[in-house]
Amino acid sequence: MNRQKIILAVTGLNNTDNPGPGVPVIRSIKESKDFDVRVIGLVYENLEPGIYMEGLCDRIFQIPYPSAGSEELTERIEFIHQQEKIDVLIPNFDAELFSFMKNEGRLADKGIKMFLPTLKQFQEREKDKLPAYGKKYGVKVPDSMNLGTINQIADMEKKFNYPVMVKGQFYDAYPAYNEEQAKQAFRKVSAKWGLPVIVQEFVAGTEVNVVALGDGKGNTIAAVPMRKQYITDKGKAWGGITLADDKMMELTLSLIHKTQWKGGLELELIKTNSGEYYLVEINPRIPAWVYLAVGAGQNIPEALVKLALGHDVQPMTSYKIGKMFVRYSYDMIVDLERFAAISMNKEI
Repeated sequence: MNRQKIILAVTGLNNTDNPGPGVPVIRSIKESKDFDVRVIGLVYENLEPGIYMEGLCDRIFQIPYPSAGSEELTERIEFIHQQEKIDVLIPNFDAELFSFMKNEGRLADKGIKMFLPTLKQFQEREKDKLPAYGKKYGVKVPDSMNLGTINQIADMEKKFNYPVMVKGQFYDAYPAYNEEQAKQAFRKVSAKWGLPVIVQEFVAGTEVNVVALGDGKGNTIAAVPMRKQYITDKGKAWGGITLADDKMMELTLSLIHKTQWKGGLELELIKTNSGEYYLVEINPRIPAWVYLAVGAGQNIPEALVKLALGHDVQPMTSYKIGKMFVRYSYDMIVDLERFAAISMNKEI
């Protein structure tokens, strides 16, 4: 069977202790039997490990940070497109999604296809709006409070008992067991991600996650649940195992149906000792552990590319239970010339 040739652009090649999804997304699509893919890596920093992985990307371009403005980012993508004729672009960072969603039509007119949530879907699931989201869609959500200044921690203490979770708008979450730790976490998070800082009620239990893909019409194309087996100090899964959990699947299918979710997403849940599920975050894109889903039988990145290209994609309803992933660190030896090229020329 002839494979369709496509040029795919992917962000999120920072495969560090706080890994981006880019590397596993590329690995997944390279395993596709339906696509012959040329990969364009889009990076923000010149030390993102994906730049230096042999055989991963065919070409690398540096792009401006989303904080530089959506116009500058979009113009850079259009410049790259003039050289590479990108068919599909997969953004993998929460912080960049708004810029890409805002300019989705503009890029589509150039021939660059994406499959992203709508602005409404993206905004209503933001961390500072999660309690209202839970009420709207019938999902249990921990209570939370938005802090605009460090002085509001005193008000927070009237509402919540310690411990609490202190979270940034896009990334980072720190447990705080007393006032001093709450202040330290506030300073860290606000310096990196701005305001508001979200303080969330602590729910004791087991951390479980679901990676899923919605078609934008209420149908779940893929969904794989897992339990974190090893968690880093940044709260990232460094090991996990696929689960058979009907309640998690029902919650996922219901949420995608009610919201008409379009694109990839990750549900972060806490399963209490009494068997209740609390939704603590919705990440509006494919997570970094997506390769576990591929190993379990659901190639979610491949399906997302097919949806972006307008192909008919049938739901994947089964996966292998008890499949595990374990991350590891690996030292790559690279030549200075490659680092110099991306630093000086903004491309390799």
